[in-house]
Amino acid sequence: MPVRFQHDQKENSFYFITFTCYKWLQLFEMTNGYDAVYKWFGHLYKNNIYVTGYVIMPNHVHVLLYFPAMPTSLNTLIGNAKRFMAYDIIKRLEERKEDNLLDLLHGAVKKREAKKGQIHKVFEESFDAKEGYSKEFIFQKLVYMHHNPVNKKWNLINDFTEYSHSSASFYEKGIKRYENIIHVNDALSGQLPGSPLTQKLAQ
Repeated sequence: MPVRFQHDQKENSFYFITFTCYKWLQLFEMTNGYDAVYKWFGHLYKNNIYVTGYVIMPNHVHVLLYFPAMPTSLNTLIGNAKRFMAYDIIKRLEERKEDNLLDLLHGAVKKREAKKGQIHKVFEESFDAKEGYSKEFIFQKLVYMHHNPVNKKWNLINDFTEYSHSSASFYEKGIKRYENIIHVNDALSGQLPGSPLTQKLAQ
């Protein structure tokens, strides 16, 4: 089920968000669809929603978002994101002629989803969203997501800071793999792109 979201959420909030591919299929890896997530990040940035931490795994995404002003609906925000990414993933599966997988994803669509125009089920319907109620909680989530690629289940790489689709290198070495990432401390202190404080510091 979608996350229950209150319309009176306060401004200047962090949310740790997780969404997964259908049946935990490694669809990002199969289609090299990681760039679809970065495109979504770019869309968020243009709308003054800031990525402060992330890891894109073969079949799921963890992202820590900072909202100077809360959107009307977090459900709608994430729902639109998944539709946006699903389009790219399905297009690549079609180009690769992955007919068996496409049939599987098509067969998973429920009647009520089909009535809304959905053809393939790329992501699980639900997603997880936890508000970053404290600085300690926020940094715990950063550590958790950054170490995802090196945990026993995945073991994708030896050094977690070297995983290509993660903000770990930014926090540990100052190396940006996603250009517009914002440090949590900068968000907390109001040093955001276009803000008076940021402009003053740049002078």
